[in-house]
Parts: sequence; C-alpha cells; structure tokens
Amino acid sequence: MFIHRPNPLAPRGGKETPESVFRSRRRWLQLAGLGAVGIGAGWGYQQWHGYSSGADDDVLAAGRWTPEAERQYAEFYPAAKDRRFEYGRAETPAAEAARHTNFYEFSRFKWCWKYVGSFRPEEWTITIDGLCRRPLELDLAQFHRQFRADLVERQYRHRCVERWAMAVPWTGVPLAAVLKAADPLAQATHVRFVSFHRPAEAPQQADASEFPWPYTEGLTIAEATNDLTLLAVGIYGGPLPKQQGAPIRLVVPWKYGYKSIKSIQRIELIGRQPATFWNTLNPRAYPFESNVDPAVPRPWDQSYETMLGSGERVLTERYNGYERWVAGLY
Repeated sequence: MFIHRPNPLAPRGGKETPESVFRSRRRWLQLAGLGAVGIGAGWGYQQWHGYSSGADDDVLAAGRWTPEAERQYAEFYPAAKDRRFEYGRAETPAAEAARHTNFYEFSRFKWCWKYVGSFRPEEWTITIDGLCRRPLELDLAQFHRQFRADLVERQYRHRCVERWAMAVPWTGVPLAAVLKAADPLAQATHVRFVSFHRPAEAPQQADASEFPWPYTEGLTIAEATNDLTLLAVGIYGGPLPKQQGAPIRLVVPWKYGYKSIKSIQRIELIGRQPATFWNTLNPRAYPFESNVDPAVPRPWDQSYETMLGSGERVLTERYNGYERWVAGLY
C-alpha cells in the first residue's frame, strides 16, 4: 500500500479529497504495476506525522468501545503471555500504533482514528463455515467464552508493504484452535476471510465504484493452522481499538500487513485459492502469498522499514524474522 501526500487544505471527511486533488489508489496501483516510483517510507512517515495531529489521549479515546462493552470484556485481560515470542526491538507506543493505521473502509489516509466514531464493533457475529463438519456462528461474547482457554498475549512485529513497521502485544486465539472446533473436511485447501460491510458506519464503503467491498483475504490451510497465525481480539492488554480492526482481526506476522484482515465477520473453509481485495486490484503489487522478503521489491525496494514512533530505520528480515517458524511452509 502506498503512502500518499494529501493536500493539507482539503476537506477532512471520510472521502476527504476530491479526485482533482488526490488521485485514486487504483491509479497509483496501475502506475506501480508499470514500475512507477514508490514514495519513500521515511519521507512519507514525516509527512503523515505533520497531518495526523491529535493528542495521544484523543487518538486512543477515539477507538474505545462503549463503557458497557469494555466492562463486559475486562475479565479477559490481561491474557497469559506466550514467552516464546519477543520483538527483538523496542515496543511501539500504543498511541503511535493507534494513530497510524490503514483502514480504507474509513479513510484513504492514515488518521483513520478520526472517522471511526460511528463504528459499532460491540454488535458482532462471526461465522466459521464452508468445508467443515461443525460450522460455528458466535456472537462476540460467545467467541470469548468458547475460546477463553486458548486466549494468549504475544509480542509480534508487524510489517507493512509501505515500509513502516511496529512491535505490539496482540491478545488473541490461535486460528488453528478455531478451525479445529469447526472440524475442516479433507477437501479444504484454503481459508477465506470476509470483513464487514456497513456503509452507514464506514464512509468509504458508501462508494462501491472503486473498491470491491467487503474486504477479503485468504491463506492456505497450512498457513492458517500454523502456530503463529492469530485471531486477535485485543492489543496492549485491552480490546482492539476500532481503527485497529475491532472487534476481531487476523494477525499473520510473517506476511505484509494487508494480509492481516481487520474486523472479520466470516471465516470460510474452501477448496480453492480465493480472490482477495488488493490482489484483485493489482496482482503484481499484491500477490496472494505476500510473504515479507527484502529481496522482492513488490514493486519497490523492501530492504528496510521505519518504526512507528521512533522513526528508526532498520533492515527488513525475510519472513519478518519468523523464518524458523514458517520457512517449511514454502
């Protein structure tokens, strides 16, 4: 996903900038497919920081759930820490991680926290179905209760294809445990994920002419059942903020961030490779596999990344540093 420099004088609605000021992402993807120049992450980070003003408390408060919902789920935090995983770098401050997000359902720009106020993650049902023996349909409270014993906190590094990165503590359930409960059939080769579609709450979804809503993603069954793959329901010891994928999202730490689909409503076991959101728009820039690999430009240099908060520039590691966990899959 590309970092753009918005016009600071443009209006700030969910579809902030008219076409005359801000060329559509699809046009950028087409240019990228032809080898156009990608904007440097360090430069983009500084530009974003200048436009995403907001006190830390305001940024964090914007993503909060209702007080009643927060009280309902407070008993699940903090979860037991999985000591097998460590960042290997400093943890990203919570406000920085909440301030800088890609969530195109709400905004083309990084400051999605400004536009999530109408979103209601408390009213949620997640369905796990398809090629399985025991399909599940659970509301959020049922999901927490059924998988409480599997709930864990893990320190993961997160790497965006735009070359920014963060190190954050996710709370979630290994996806393998959820799929096991659904009992997949032998014919299931892939897992398809579908996000929400609520145009009244997510302003970008009101226009279906440019993007194929709802957001979809996919993994092979081997990737989905790998021990690293997490269905996250929390971060920093509390429920996920709205702008970070509330109430439940995927976390696949060895892949670029767009594979970690936010706000999931359906998990479907299927027997084919599914179409996915960004891969549909530009297969060259966003291939289905999308493992972090500094040797593959996709379509621009991926050899380094810039940490949120500190602005530190570090070298990118293959599989985002998780090679020993996942190299055998490939």
